[in-house]
Amino acid sequence: MTANMAKRTVGTLFVVAANALATGAWAQDQAAPAAAAAAAPDVTVGNALLPHDLSPWGMFLNADLVVKAVIIGLAFASLITWTVWLAKTVELFSLKRRARQDVARLRGTQRLAEAHQKVTRAPVSRLVTVAGEEVVASTHLPAEGVKERISWQLARIEAAMGRKVARGTGLLATIGATAPFVGLFGTVWGIMNSFIGISKAHTTNLAVVAPGIAEALLATAFGLAAAIPAVVIYNMFARSIGTYRALLADGSAEVMRLTSRDLDRRKLPLAEAAE
Repeated sequence: MTANMAKRTVGTLFVVAANALATGAWAQDQAAPAAAAAAAPDVTVGNALLPHDLSPWGMFLNADLVVKAVIIGLAFASLITWTVWLAKTVELFSLKRRARQDVARLRGTQRLAEAHQKVTRAPVSRLVTVAGEEVVASTHLPAEGVKERISWQLARIEAAMGRKVARGTGLLATIGATAPFVGLFGTVWGIMNSFIGISKAHTTNLAVVAPGIAEALLATAFGLAAAIPAVVIYNMFARSIGTYRALLADGSAEVMRLTSRDLDRRKLPLAEAAE
């Protein structure tokens, strides 16, 4: 009887060991696909394929078509901003330097004809030329009328030069005002698509939501990156253009000084003859 009980115990132990080995093999078989999925570059949650690359370039590549179009447009606007900055910086630097030099030459002259010989570069030379032409055309006319007509023409030249040098800065103002809203449009569109993807995947897992929202917020980042430099550069150019216009006003004042002096010299012989 004791021998039969021993045989039964040994049999039971063999059955338990066999079951344990089978359970371990099944667990290994189940763990292998999970390990392979973890090693793969993409992970599938529900029906959504989640990209691992969340760098700015990777988010751009995985973004919606509308979001991509918004980002490309903002990048092009940023390129325009820096192009205008480079072109206008060189132009304004050259114009202001020439204007300062020509105004200094005008201050060292005593007659309008002498100024016409010394100042030969635009735009100050244009002021001198217009004043000289009006003086010649008004040889026998009253001096006050001549001064008034010259003043009008100089003011119009200043305005025209100011408009010319300000060309292109309107683009900066437009980009600075609209780029944040364009980026916000891309963000709203991307978040809408993210919520649609969540509803289709039937899950609220953060791993499903985060990539789409990150791609959407990338549009806002591009909008701010385009708008902030545009506003700063526009304000810088506004001050620089104001300085240039002030130099033109100084040139006009010097031209009027020389014109008034020449007109007084022209009247002087008549006054001496009357005496």
